[in-house]
Amino acid sequence: MFTFLKNVSREMKKVSWPTGNELMRYTVTVLVTVAFIAVFFGIVDFGISQGLELITG
Repeated sequence: MFTFLKNVSREMKKVSWPTGNELMRYTVTVLVTVAFIAVFFGIVDFGISQGLELITG
């Protein structure tokens, strides 16, 4: 177990971590993408609901 944790620590030092500016840019990109997808599926859901409402009367 100790060897495993030692290897994990060694590998984590090799990781190229993003800078604060990069991290902010990636975070904004993810949030905008999630918001866009949520709005898109909300509109699709509304459209399907309205279509079914017209069909079933």
